[in-house]
Amino acid sequence: MSDDTIRLVTLGRILRRRWRLLAVLTVVGALVGYGTSVLFPPRYTASASVLLPGQWEERELLTQVDLATSSSVVDRAAADLRWRGVSGSDLRDRVSAEAADGNIIKISGTADTPERAQHLSDRMAQEFVSYAARIAGGSTDPDPATGTEALRKQVAETDRRITDLADAADPGRTVESVQARTELEKLRTSLEDAMQKLEEADPATDKAGMVVMGPAARPTGEVAPTRTQLIAAGALLFFLLAVISHLVAARVNRRLRTETEIEAALGSVLLGTVDVAGERRAHRPQVRARKSRIRRLLGADTRWEMPTPRTSGDEAGRRIRYRRVCTRLRDRIPGPGRLLVVVPDGDEIARRAAGQLVAEAKGDLLLRVVEVSVDRPTVPDRDTESGALVVLSAGAWTAEELAGIAEACADGRHEVVGIVVAGMVLARPTRSAGHPPDAATVALAVRGHATGGSA
Repeated sequence: MSDDTIRLVTLGRILRRRWRLLAVLTVVGALVGYGTSVLFPPRYTASASVLLPGQWEERELLTQVDLATSSSVVDRAAADLRWRGVSGSDLRDRVSAEAADGNIIKISGTADTPERAQHLSDRMAQEFVSYAARIAGGSTDPDPATGTEALRKQVAETDRRITDLADAADPGRTVESVQARTELEKLRTSLEDAMQKLEEADPATDKAGMVVMGPAARPTGEVAPTRTQLIAAGALLFFLLAVISHLVAARVNRRLRTETEIEAALGSVLLGTVDVAGERRAHRPQVRARKSRIRRLLGADTRWEMPTPRTSGDEAGRRIRYRRVCTRLRDRIPGPGRLLVVVPDGDEIARRAAGQLVAEAKGDLLLRVVEVSVDRPTVPDRDTESGALVVLSAGAWTAEELAGIAEACADGRHEVVGIVVAGMVLARPTRSAGHPPDAATVALAVRGHATGGSA
């Protein structure tokens, strides 16, 4: 990938070659989401509506919203509910209010059960209406003694006194008593009219008549995020992280894939590219058996970013490529010579290609195959060899690792006379007559390695 733009074909390749690993990680993410839902119990929210009669400005509605969730209202609601271990300060985080259209204050309460959520919102609405009425009456005391309520009591007391005075007067025996009773009745009528006009003229009286629009509906579903949402979110998150990690790993991958880069790292020329027929997993480095089984089970034993192996033409065509490489080797070495074939340790494709080169060289070239560790490369000292031939597969090694192999060859006084890049192809079912099978090719490589020794 290097600096190429991420295309849909890249994502499709990840899904096609890493679907087992992605499926396992998605299941793990779902389990993590389920565990998160267990730590956070479900919550339910119920809402009660309070109607505010009269004309209200927007700023006045906002004031009522703040009043509905004030500490005075919440503390009174907590005292009435009497929930164990729940105080007014705990309820402040569970209640909210908002102004809706039509002068309606919507009060919401959240609890761990639908019943508690319903009771909380109903109690908050009732306490809000009661508290707003006390404020409109000129008192915030639960037992008001002043303001409009106190004035009503004084009017009632005055009316009772007028009745007592009228009953105590001489019941119509004299003109003075009749006039006194008439004047008392006029005074009572005037007092009642004045009180009624006072209530009609006070704007707070109309606004204090708030009405709770019925009990809150019992919630039937949990508040988001629900358990299902957490499970889905965990699965999606792990899936996306897995895909992104694949893209990032491919972006920072420094393994060399082109012949030009390989030539520059080894400081030699490319003699040709050869094909190795076999399964794709032949490219897998040698690892521990248990780890290898796990990687194979998850589909992580192959390189997903490598191109899909192409189908080989036939066995004869593959052998022609090897013969051409041998011909170029003879041209670079004067007379019959002996060459050291260096193969990076763990590169199965390169090892099989080196074995095939040994088989095709026959007696004209004496090839000795050695496998060199890329971590601490060591090449046998020069004896009768005329140089070293490096055989490797593309996309498997970094420039630093190949430079280390080149330095090891120089330390052993071997000149790198050429490079052969091996690639894997899918063989057709039919084989050319007289050609040894892959098992024989591997045997030749092992025999050449064992005869010449290794580093």
